[in-house]
Amino acid sequence: MAGTNRAYESNCGIMMDVTNAQNNRLRLKRLGINAQNEYLVFMRKDCPVCTSEGFEALSRIKISKGEQTIVASLIVWDDELQLSHDQLSLSDSAIEALKAKEGDLLTLNHLNALNSMSDVRKKIYGHRLNQTEFDRIIKDVVNRNLSNIQLSAFLASCTGDALDRDEVIALTKSMINVGFKLDWGKENVFDKHCIGGLPGNRTTPLVVAIVAAAGLVIPKTSSRAITSPAGTADTMEVMTNVNLTTEEMKKVVLKEGGCLAWGGSVQLSPADDILIRVEKALDIDSEGQMIASVLSKKAAAGSTAVVIDIPVGPTAKIRSQKTAEQLSDKMVSVGKEIGLKVEVVITDGTQPVGRGIGPALEARDVLSVLRNEENAPVDLRERAIVLAGKLLEMAGKVDLGWGSKIASEILQKGIAYKKFVAICKAQGYFKEPEQAPFKYPVTAHEAGKVMEIDNRKLAKLAKLAGAPGAMTAGVLLYTPVGSTVKAGDLLYEIHAESQGELSYALSYHETQTDIITLN
Repeated sequence: MAGTNRAYESNCGIMMDVTNAQNNRLRLKRLGINAQNEYLVFMRKDCPVCTSEGFEALSRIKISKGEQTIVASLIVWDDELQLSHDQLSLSDSAIEALKAKEGDLLTLNHLNALNSMSDVRKKIYGHRLNQTEFDRIIKDVVNRNLSNIQLSAFLASCTGDALDRDEVIALTKSMINVGFKLDWGKENVFDKHCIGGLPGNRTTPLVVAIVAAAGLVIPKTSSRAITSPAGTADTMEVMTNVNLTTEEMKKVVLKEGGCLAWGGSVQLSPADDILIRVEKALDIDSEGQMIASVLSKKAAAGSTAVVIDIPVGPTAKIRSQKTAEQLSDKMVSVGKEIGLKVEVVITDGTQPVGRGIGPALEARDVLSVLRNEENAPVDLRERAIVLAGKLLEMAGKVDLGWGSKIASEILQKGIAYKKFVAICKAQGYFKEPEQAPFKYPVTAHEAGKVMEIDNRKLAKLAKLAGAPGAMTAGVLLYTPVGSTVKAGDLLYEIHAESQGELSYALSYHETQTDIITLN
């Protein structure tokens, strides 16, 4: 068959295109595999490219279509009915990144050694990294050149107190520089953040409504739940559209002074979104990484001043006052270096804030406070007033010590509620939260006083009931710490959208005896 472009592979009886094999090109077949944000490539182990290049499972391979290039991890595929020798497949996110379609010819090559991995190994062995080294690592993170295994190694090397102050500053700057920064054309732009770990602590919508009503600019981008039953974006999505583009955000802020959007839709600090996904899987939380994560997103959002809420409690993310004060000092210090004014408020983290735990239940709490309803959760209201008051003082709107009073007046007069509804409508619409169809009451077996609430177990119960994916699912708490109850009194209520999810939550609940401790 000399003189032709085709040859017979005698050992398997397959006709294959020699030109394609020599050029390391395979044709794309879509298998519909969702690997979230991870790029995966699937090839037969006896594929000519796999064989000639010596690719093995988990090899990092550079894949190109025209000028578009990605790096993916190899999964060896044995099903000859789904992939032929001259085909490959990619995870859906990889296909999207390549802007490819089924039938396209894709070119495969070995990935050259990454200098960033030398930097990662340097950190693993306990050495300090400089700005250039962090820049290399974070650039490769954003370009998806590092596998999840390599990302895990980097994150693990940064845990505990492995990053000193200068390294945290360098990491923060690197994370800002690889993304884009919003410019609001204003000298002062404000923001708010909570360190987290506290169920139901949904102060952000209240703070945004109060300070925007006072004339401050507060373009708030918030996260969805990572390990909690609800993030601010999940709660807001119950009431309005949060998937705003950058241009849509700007229109809302120009009109109303603030917004409440999902940060993932505007891709601020893109490295952070990738690192958080791996951190979640590893269940690790590096202080230095957390500082860089929070402050890089605030700076990328165009903020000039931010108030940070650090709840402290035995089952909160921050366990001691000393740790909170140390974290506060670092936040302020790093913020100063990147041109961001940071003030920290250390708050009570011994129990949930508000009554609802889960998107719709938390949304009901928010609206209850905004509407000044008689039974609105006092703790949620007071915490939001303190944080909003701090921002008013930072802005010079009021004298020091008067922020909370002015914030409270804005809330009491209904001005904040009107602003909140206006922001929601500017983002697309405003609607009332719905209620779950299935509920299970948990009552006290004996009389006593509520001495302790396990935040983590209560949050887990809400997640097992379906939150945040099922928006109306979660837990409704009736008895905060200090409540006196009689036998048979309602402690909390489990909400679910299906009987199956409710049963799943109850199977966990039956094994726990200390979610609420009475004395």
